[in-house]
Amino acid sequence: MDSLPIIPESFEYKVSKDKAVQFKIVKDLLKEADQIIIATDPAREGENIARLLIMMAGCSNKPIKRLWTSSLTENAIRKGFAEVRDGSTTINLFYEAQARQISDWLIGLNASRLYTLHLQRKGFKEVFSVGRVQTPVLTLIYNRQCEIKNFKSEPFYELMAEFAVSTGKYTGKLRDRYQSKEKLYEAVKPYIEPGKATYNGVVKLVEVNEKRTQPPTLYNLSGLQAAMNKKKKYSPTDVLTTVQSLYEKGFVSYPRSDSQHITIEEFAYLKQNLSNYQQLIGVSFQAHSLEPSKRYVNPDKVSDHYAIIPTEKIPSSTADFTEMEKATYDEIIKSALGMFLPDYTYEETVITTAIGEVDFITKGKTEKSIGWKLLYRNDPEGTDDEEDEDKALPRVKQADPTTGVVGVKDGMTQPPKPYTQGQLITLMTNAGRHVEDKEMRDALNESEGLGTEATRSSIIETLMQREFILVKKNQVYVTPKGEVLCEAVKGTVLSKPEMTAQWEIFLKEIGRGNKKSSVFIENTKKLCHKLLEQASADMGNLNVQAQIAATEEADQICKCPCGNGYITDKGKFYGCTAYKEGCKITFFKELLGKKLTPTQIKALCEKGKTGTIKGFTSKSKKKFEAALSLKDGKIEFIFS
Repeated sequence: MDSLPIIPESFEYKVSKDKAVQFKIVKDLLKEADQIIIATDPAREGENIARLLIMMAGCSNKPIKRLWTSSLTENAIRKGFAEVRDGSTTINLFYEAQARQISDWLIGLNASRLYTLHLQRKGFKEVFSVGRVQTPVLTLIYNRQCEIKNFKSEPFYELMAEFAVSTGKYTGKLRDRYQSKEKLYEAVKPYIEPGKATYNGVVKLVEVNEKRTQPPTLYNLSGLQAAMNKKKKYSPTDVLTTVQSLYEKGFVSYPRSDSQHITIEEFAYLKQNLSNYQQLIGVSFQAHSLEPSKRYVNPDKVSDHYAIIPTEKIPSSTADFTEMEKATYDEIIKSALGMFLPDYTYEETVITTAIGEVDFITKGKTEKSIGWKLLYRNDPEGTDDEEDEDKALPRVKQADPTTGVVGVKDGMTQPPKPYTQGQLITLMTNAGRHVEDKEMRDALNESEGLGTEATRSSIIETLMQREFILVKKNQVYVTPKGEVLCEAVKGTVLSKPEMTAQWEIFLKEIGRGNKKSSVFIENTKKLCHKLLEQASADMGNLNVQAQIAATEEADQICKCPCGNGYITDKGKFYGCTAYKEGCKITFFKELLGKKLTPTQIKALCEKGKTGTIKGFTSKSKKKFEAALSLKDGKIEFIFS
C-alpha cells in the first residue's frame, strides 16, 4: 500500500516476444522506404498502431502521408491514394490514443492493487481487477440484480370481457389495472357489479390504421452479437470468433465494425450479386428498389469501417460451414437483402366496446404486405421483433350491439429479468441511457458507449474469468466476489459510465488539436491520488463477512475424507481447507494428460471411486481409459 500510487516518470514501449520476427520485417521495410504511407484504420487506435511501429523502427523523421478510407473496394482505395493526406493532419489522433492508453494503464494498475489490498485486509484471499470499462459494466449488472432482489411482487386485477357479435367473438380489456377487486369495482360502478357476469354493450368506435415497419438496419458487431444471442443463444465471443472466421475466408467484411452504414461502392456490388445471395439462402424476390437509401448507404456515417455485409466472394454452397458459421452468414445476408425489399405493412384495428360508460379495448392486426419479412418467413426464430402475434378479429362496425361476459383476471407484478449475454452487449452500447447529465450522455452515445466493438465480448469474458459474473442458461449473475467489488467502489467514479464520457469529451479535443495529451495524463495521475484517499475513507464502513462466507462456500467442492475440512480449488491443484490442521490430501488437476473435473474429485471423495474416464496417456504415449479410486488419500487406477 505504501508504494501507491505507482506513477512512472516516463513510459516506454517494447515489442512483444511473439511479434518480434514480424516486427523486424516491417522495421527493415520502413528503413528502406523514402516515404511512409499510413494505411491503418482511419481512427485513433489505427493511428496509434502505425505511429508506434514507425517510432519503434526509428523512422519518425521520414516523410509520412496518410491514406484515409473506410471502404475497401478497389475504386475507393484508388480514390484514397489519389487524395492521400499529409501525415501532420492526423498526428493528433496518435496523441489522443496515447493519452487513453497511458491513462487506462494508470487507473487499472493502481485501482486493482488498491482495492485488492483493502479487501484482503478485510479477509478476502482473491485478487480484484478494476478497470475504467469493466467495473462500470459490472456495476450495471449488479444494479439490475439488486432491483430483482429488492422487488416486491404485488397483486393486480384487470377487468376482461368476452364479447359476442353477429360475426364472431373477441376479447376486450379495461385500460387500467387495480391493486384490489374493491378498487376495480369502485371504478366501474354503477355499470358493472360483483356477481353479475352478462351485460349488453355496444361497439363505440372502430379505428383502422395502416402501420409499417422498415427493414432492420445493417449490422455492426454489437447488433449482430445481440441478435444471434437472442435467436440462437450464441455467446458474444462465439459470434465474434465465427464472424472473424468468415472474414478470414473472405465471405464477410471486417467484423469489428461499429457502423450500420455502407458507402455507394459496397451498395453497387451488393446490387450486382443480388440473385447469388438469394440463391444461397433459398429465397427468391424481385427487388423493390435498386436505388441506395440513406438509411443504409451514407458515407458520412461510416467511421473506421462500414457495416458487416457479405463480400463479393460468394461460396458455391455453405455445406462446408459449421452450423454457427452458416446461421451467422445467413443472418448477415438477410440483413443486406432487406435493403432491397419494401416495408412490412399491416392494418392495426382498435375496437372500443362500451358497457354503459365503461370502455373495453381490443387490438388486432391484419397483414397487408409481407415486405422484408419474406426473408424470415421460414426462420423458426422469426424476425427478432417484439410485435404481438396477429389476432384475427371479426368484422364489426360502430353501433353494433354486443353481449359481454365480464370477469376479473388477477396476477402478480413480475420483477425485471437478469440480463442475457446479448443484452449485456446492448447495455454497454447504450450506456448513455444510465447517465443523467446531457453532455455526458451525448458524449457516451457519440463514442458508442462503454468499450468498443472489438472489446465488448472480451470484457464479458474477462468478468467471467475473474469470477465477478457467471452465466447460467444465457442469463448473467454477479457472484459474491463481484458483489463485494461493486460495494467497495460504490459512489466512486470507477463505478459510473460518466468517467468514460468525461474522458471521451477531453480525448476528442486532443484529436482535434484543441487540448494537450500531457494535461489529460496529469489529470489521471491526480485521480489516482484521489482514489487512494477515497478508498481509505470508504473501506472502514464496508462489511463483507457475508460475501466472504458465500465465496468460501461456493469454492467448496465437497467434504474432505479427513473429516475436518472441505476440498476446494487451489489454482493448480485441489486441496483441503484443513491443511493447517495437518490434512495432506491434495489432487493435481491433471493426471497423465487428463484434466480432472470437480465432479470427478467429488465422486472420489464421497464414493471412493469414479466412473470410467477416457483420455489418459501412458508413458509410452498410448491412450487408455480407467476408473479412479481413493485409498489412504492416494489415487489408484481401476482397469475393467
